[in-house]
Amino acid sequence: RRTNVMWELRRQLMATEEEDSLSYPPLNVTIGNDTCILFYARNFSLKANNSVFIDLTNVTFVTQNVDISSSECSDINTTLSLKYTKPVNGISSLEIRFLMSNKFYEGSARNWSTLDLVEIVQDGEKFAKFNVSVISAPAEYSFHCQLVGTSNLYPARLIPFDNEAKNWEVFISSLQIQGFNVENNQFSYASDCTGFFTPGIWMGLVTSIVLLWILAYGIHMIMQLTTNSRFDDPKGPALSVPQTE
Repeated sequence: RRTNVMWELRRQLMATEEEDSLSYPPLNVTIGNDTCILFYARNFSLKANNSVFIDLTNVTFVTQNVDISSSECSDINTTLSLKYTKPVNGISSLEIRFLMSNKFYEGSARNWSTLDLVEIVQDGEKFAKFNVSVISAPAEYSFHCQLVGTSNLYPARLIPFDNEAKNWEVFISSLQIQGFNVENNQFSYASDCTGFFTPGIWMGLVTSIVLLWILAYGIHMIMQLTTNSRFDDPKGPALSVPQTE
């Protein structure tokens, strides 16, 4: 009876954690009757010219005060377009585009979905383009990454393509995006940007191997030690050991 109670409490706690982790639904792009793009982030913010901070989390996911009418979907290319009107003082309009592609790769014999570019258009004039690294997943899956942005410390980086892009800093936490094969208006299984062997794990493995090698070498040297077969008698003549022994 106590086991059943503990299991029910555990299930309740897990359900509460899931609700807290997904406090608002993802943004979805629907064309016709089909949802073709899902986009979610716990924090979605930018900084322009190292001074103007723009937090787009609330307007994108909570109030959804964002124009997604320019988004495009197909079996090969997908574009998520997010248009904001006066997100902060000094910027009248802002558009952020996520360009994704679906390609077949012979090496894995399957289709892969890749986020190729991120573009930022300010006031319809200033255009910034970012190349994207490490954001890909099987076409049937969604993609998830804990930290995505322009910082060198993030697992998935947005790399400035031109000088205008260097004026922007992008920060996205708990990103999950899917641009192909969306079913039942829900994310598919997520392919995470962090693999099993992280840099920390590799450092630990290399350090452990070096320490084990030193230990094995030390044990081997100790086992090679031998004691003398003859000892000098202080009362008798001095012991002479030939050089051949």
